[in-house]
Amino acid sequence: MKKILGIELGSTRIKSVLIDENASVIAQGSYEWENTLVDGLWSYSLEDVEKGLQTSYANLAAEYKAKFKEELTEIDAIGISAMMHGYLAFDKNDNLLVPFRTWRNTNTEEAADKLTELFKFNVPMRWSVSHYYQAIRNGEEHVIDINFLTTLAGYVHYKLTGKKVLGVGDASGMFPISSGVYDKEMLCKFNTLLKQNGIETPFERILPKTLVAGEDAGKLTDIGAKWLDPTGKLKSGCVLCAPVGDAGTGIVAANSITPRTANVSAGTSAFLMAVLEKNLDSYYKEIDMVTTPHGAPVAMVHVNNFTSEITAWTNLFEEVIEIGGGEIGRGKLFDALYAKSLEADKNCGELVGYNFLSGEPIAGVSKGIPMIARMPDGRLTLANFMKMHIYSALGSLALGCEILSKENVEIDSVYGHGGFFKAPVVGQSAMSAAIGAPITVMQNAGEGGAWGVALLALFTCCGGNDLEIFLNNIFEDAEKSTVWASESEINSFRAFMKKYKRGLAVEKLASEVL
Repeated sequence: MKKILGIELGSTRIKSVLIDENASVIAQGSYEWENTLVDGLWSYSLEDVEKGLQTSYANLAAEYKAKFKEELTEIDAIGISAMMHGYLAFDKNDNLLVPFRTWRNTNTEEAADKLTELFKFNVPMRWSVSHYYQAIRNGEEHVIDINFLTTLAGYVHYKLTGKKVLGVGDASGMFPISSGVYDKEMLCKFNTLLKQNGIETPFERILPKTLVAGEDAGKLTDIGAKWLDPTGKLKSGCVLCAPVGDAGTGIVAANSITPRTANVSAGTSAFLMAVLEKNLDSYYKEIDMVTTPHGAPVAMVHVNNFTSEITAWTNLFEEVIEIGGGEIGRGKLFDALYAKSLEADKNCGELVGYNFLSGEPIAGVSKGIPMIARMPDGRLTLANFMKMHIYSALGSLALGCEILSKENVEIDSVYGHGGFFKAPVVGQSAMSAAIGAPITVMQNAGEGGAWGVALLALFTCCGGNDLEIFLNNIFEDAEKSTVWASESEINSFRAFMKKYKRGLAVEKLASEVL
């Protein structure tokens, strides 16, 4: 039996899965963590990265031992995935120069705008090049000492293998990609800009090498094995696939790597990835142009905020239940609240809300402040309240999908994955109304990321010849359910979006004055 390890460092959890050659999960582990504000910027410490990885892996190894009555000592392949984008800058001695700046930060607006204008290509605020150029504009002293710049997945992969490489999909969140490599024309323009700011080192020299799915990305070293498993039981020598971002694992876990397919990942943040038949006619600040793990062009609608407010209110309701002497599991409560939303009025009781815990560029909001409003004649019921929060989570994503519609991007199938879809039907129906397409969820929807990168590791282990054929074989007998939004749901969401768009002016003002 092959043993393939996939690890994904998500926004709230570091998830590990071990699969066999048939892609069946045979063990898993996890570690919960949270980002923190460091000097006004969202970050995770590298100490927490190490602790979280080791804990998640230890939990997986313990489950494997309990199940198979033997220690987990040998693994055939490993894949690492993590939240895309962000800024991890190291000097020549591998010292971290500033705390990890995550995708969630929106302090790079000036840099992103300047680069978008320079390249005639949308460069989002969360991309690594935006963070780098903003640091230059801010006159930050650490910039001159940068020897290596990477993403979180790239950092963990480097610790395990000693290789400074990155999957092309994750690399496309650092700098624009063309034909599988960093765009040469844009690099030339950016290097000229760097020289004007006193930076002589060409940008490509500090970036990781790009790799497509299946290419050799190095092997687990003795140091890397001990770093992941301090007990020393894990042996070195197994192959690793190229490190990828969570968007790439979503594409793989949903088997949506061919043109006219799409997937939507819905958790703390959310993104829709539409694989294109051709590039968009224009560029839009609301749409990221990235790639699949094997280099195909993808239009990405990314929103910083999705289920955080739903989680916060679920926690509050759980606390109320406990005060009343009751007890209910988090999962059961979550399912019950989603089911209750099906009883909502068509107009959501005239409630409207914004789930912006942080800034939301696609909605034009630079700073986050969650907000709820209801009309005086509205009905504040639990069903309406929950339906409003579900629709609120979808609001920014819907704004981006409207742009794709104007560009005549055709999507035949959309696969959903992430915690938003764990409750049966409810999330699918609402998402279908927001996107305007049927939503299919497969059995692995709740744990797609770690499983998705494990598939890429298995693909590499098997020779890495044709990713499309490989995935079609994996998903041939997968259990799935497809939901089209009803006409009533579509009309309800459209009515909500009218209020949502009008109220954005209030949300923007609130973010500025409160």
